[in-house]
Amino acid sequence: MKTPLKFLAFGLITLAVASCSTPTNKTEEAGAVVDATPKGQASVVDDESAKNILQVAASSPDHTTLVAAVTAAQIEHVLVNAGPLTVFAPNNAAFEKLPSGTVENLLKPENKAQLATILTRHAAPGSYDVEALKKMVAKGRTLYMATGDYLEVTMDGDDVLINGCKIIGTINTSNGIINVVDQVILPK
Repeated sequence: MKTPLKFLAFGLITLAVASCSTPTNKTEEAGAVVDATPKGQASVVDDESAKNILQVAASSPDHTTLVAAVTAAQIEHVLVNAGPLTVFAPNNAAFEKLPSGTVENLLKPENKAQLATILTRHAAPGSYDVEALKKMVAKGRTLYMATGDYLEVTMDGDDVLINGCKIIGTINTSNGIINVVDQVILPK
């Protein structure tokens, strides 16, 4: 009986030592050192499960600007959490409506906090598809966003708008809902 305990103790010590070592995932590309360390849950590769919000957005050719912004703001982990989460995802055309140079300026490292706040304003805890949002309009309610802001949900004919931005499509994901919007939600 003492032998199995000895092997268990050895295994635990080996595991502890291995987990304390810090593997380097740095590679050299074009003369620059690039850190290839995994970025938490967002870096998990899973081809078996249903896609989460980040995976769906990353696979959409209409959301390349949004994905670049999420990456620049380093908030990928938010979009892969268990949720539920609703993201109002501006498409590339929505970003193109912003004044010239706005996106490029926001993508600069020194504007990371501002960019993260703008992007977080596009996320609401909970699942809100178009039908749920229509019910909110009927009750005169506002939608609580991840930034702590409350945004107005309205109707224009059959169209649902969040803070004046029209929802033009809805996609269900494993951890919530993506409502594609035609504008970037900016503070008023």
